[in-house]
Amino acid sequence: MSDQVSLRLRLRDVIRGLWREVAKFGVVGALAFVVDAGGYNLLVFGLPGTIDGPMASLPVLASVVATAAAMVVSWAGNRHWTYRDQRSETTPREVVVFVLVNLAGIVITAAPVFVSRELGFDSALTDNITRLFGWAVATLVRFVVYRRYVFQAA
Repeated sequence: MSDQVSLRLRLRDVIRGLWREVAKFGVVGALAFVVDAGGYNLLVFGLPGTIDGPMASLPVLASVVATAAAMVVSWAGNRHWTYRDQRSETTPREVVVFVLVNLAGIVITAAPVFVSRELGFDSALTDNITRLFGWAVATLVRFVVYRRYVFQAA
């Protein structure tokens, strides 16, 4: 087999592996997003047809609580499915890095809500748009850090 063919086959395998990883990460992320966005909206805006949620006056704290709940979903899904072949036993370092990157994700997701509310925007639409922006940025950060530093083979 020529070097060129061998290189193409290796490149194809790398792309397939990365695609599978991105797809699994996306599924776990979608579940975590439902927990995050749904939790936030329930906490701040309540059930449809009700007046307000229990944290209506605390939207930034509600964002932190909802994102923290989503972090648990993310940990379980990524640890036991997305990166199950790339990890060894849970180490304190892995847990610490995971928590730190998710704390950064909480800040990245909550900061746009804080800015939006400070500017006087307080509707469900503006909260969800700003949280979606923060969530997208935080997701990119998480993918890179999980892959490179958190879920590594021993």
